[in-house]
Amino acid sequence: MNKKWAPYILIVLMLVAIVVIKLVKGKDVTNPKPKTTTTNPKDPASSVDRDRGFDRRTAYLKYSNHANCRMQCRKISKAEVEEIMKDGKINYYKSDIQNARCPRYAVEGITKDNQKVRIVYAQCNESTTVVTVIDLETDYECHCPGDDDKYKNQR
Repeated sequence: MNKKWAPYILIVLMLVAIVVIKLVKGKDVTNPKPKTTTTNPKDPASSVDRDRGFDRRTAYLKYSNHANCRMQCRKISKAEVEEIMKDGKINYYKSDIQNARCPRYAVEGITKDNQKVRIVYAQCNESTTVVTVIDLETDYECHCPGDDDKYKNQR
């Protein structure tokens, strides 16, 4: 074989490899993460994709033990939590929407009895959990599980 043909053969082999790689990449064989959507033609909010932004539907709402304790201490009802979820303003500075497990949204608003609150919701695929409820103006003395744990080793 003539040595002057070697570079041309190498170029042709590289072009064939590039074409094969592009064809294989076009047919992605990995299974993408299933989107969590519900479609109910009777419910206009059912077309919401829970993987894209905060889902304000209360049908998926659950409460953590900590949130229940905070709500009782601060005299905030489930109806008020749902109202803030529907009508409150998301504070992106206090939110953790990049959380890999469940994005957390800090939603702020004013309850029926004029409490200025921030409620943190963790929106997972199957449900949205109320993580905590904070009164932004009044400092209540609550003794909820886990309150003092984060400060134990900071002396």
